[in-house]
Amino acid sequence: MRVGELFDRIPRFLRNFYFLTGLAFLVWMFLFDANDLVRQYDMYAKWEELQGDREYYLREIDKVKKDRAELLSSPELLEKFAREKYIMKRPGEDVFVLVPQDEK
Repeated sequence: MRVGELFDRIPRFLRNFYFLTGLAFLVWMFLFDANDLVRQYDMYAKWEELQGDREYYLREIDKVKKDRAELLSSPELLEKFAREKYIMKRPGEDVFVLVPQDEK
């Protein structure tokens, strides 16, 4: 077979300059570009993960705001919070922290 006959067997639209240029562009964009499909998928997965984290932190912010409002409204709650969370004490008091033993 000669090269001319082999060239004639290829369909005409596959020999079109614009088709070949478009195909080369798509191959470049999907495989070799800095923002190829794999990287786009990874960035989308990371975006989804960050959206989940965003929802978690927004809920936590609301919870902290509610706790802060409660603490600032009542001195008794503020003292209770300081004693439990930061193990604060009044002068002359002794604080004992009880830690449960691990069951083996």
